Amino acid sequence: MRHALLAAALLLAAGPALAAEDPVAPYAQSDANAGAAPFPGEAMYKALHEKAGIARITAELIGRLKTDPRTADIFRAADFERLNRTLNEEFCYVAGGPCHYTGMDMKAAHKHMGLQEMHFNALVEDLEAAMTKEGVPWRDQAKFLSKFAPMKPDVVDASLP
Repeated sequence: MRHALLAAALLLAAGPALAAEDPVAPYAQSDANAGAAPFPGEAMYKALHEKAGIARITAELIGRLKTDPRTADIFRAADFERLNRTLNEEFCYVAGGPCHYTGMDMKAAHKHMGLQEMHFNALVEDLEAAMTKEGVPWRDQAKFLSKFAPMKPDVVDASLP
């Protein structure tokens, strides 16, 4: 379950960045596009070590996604600058930080990407590893990941095995 939540979040934010060869169509920017309501208060934001910690988590995650054999092909043509920006925004916003999400909504971002459950799970595992490296307690990791699980149907192509 934790893996599914995390993978959903990553794939959701990554969608626009993964379609680097095609220009991004105009879309309404809204925090609602992040796919999850933010945590109330600042506890989760602080647990992730605020903006600096979220930036380190995001950088570590992207590095892992580039080299993880389960995800490397998906991210090969990614616009990593955009991916870094949108993941930082999404993670900060959902954590309850002072950020706004400017990416597409999850369904539009991942349409026609052909993402399978294995990709989702790999992303979750890589995000967990990045948060562990940052020193985020497991309990807070689980809470953070739980915000992203409901996004899975918008990210994973149910028609694929």
